[in-house]
Amino acid sequence: MQPVPEHTSQRRPWVVGVSGASGTPYAAAVLRALLGAGESVDLVVSRASRLTLLDETGIAFRDAHWQEDLRAWLARGADGKPDTFTPADVSDVRYWAAGDLAAGPSSGSYPVRGMLIVPASTACVAGVALGLSKDLLQRSASVTLKEGRKLVVAVRETPLNGQTLKHLVSLDEAGAIVLPASPAFYAGATHIQDLVDFVAGRVLDAAGVPHDLYRRWEGELGGGSRV
Repeated sequence: MQPVPEHTSQRRPWVVGVSGASGTPYAAAVLRALLGAGESVDLVVSRASRLTLLDETGIAFRDAHWQEDLRAWLARGADGKPDTFTPADVSDVRYWAAGDLAAGPSSGSYPVRGMLIVPASTACVAGVALGLSKDLLQRSASVTLKEGRKLVVAVRETPLNGQTLKHLVSLDEAGAIVLPASPAFYAGATHIQDLVDFVAGRVLDAAGVPHDLYRRWEGELGGGSRV
């Protein structure tokens, strides 16, 4: 029997970038679903997103206590209630500080499946579109594009001005999937979490990761009203 090559068992995570836009529940839903699907995750939380996370959840995300803070974040529902979800197993999450430009995802030789930016602020969109790489989140996205890997950008802003629209077109032309955080209602949403999960599910659909976060359209009118 031939020995199994070492590279076949190499960890290949999804990089999840969280920018400063409102919408940290979207990121939490994506992270829960990725971990629930047995996927590995490399997490990058921007400095601005820490302020948003604190404002939307009351959780202070700290580098020295990131595992504890991440578990508390993922257990919180979209309505802000703590302990809504069972504490997540974060043993296969690797956290990189946003200022660490020597981190693994900053290099194209670091093996990853792709990157999901959830939510993506207009500042983040501009930085990635222009190739600024001012922090690890932007640098990781630029690397994802240059390596031809999947990049999903869940932009969360309204209204969108002309400059941001041009940046989004640039990202689309560069190969990214531009996915506005736009909940749908045909799935029979009865709770804010349902709307959040729909957007998270669409992000995972774009990434090709199986999930059961929302009821899919089956071509039958009125299906959502019976949920």
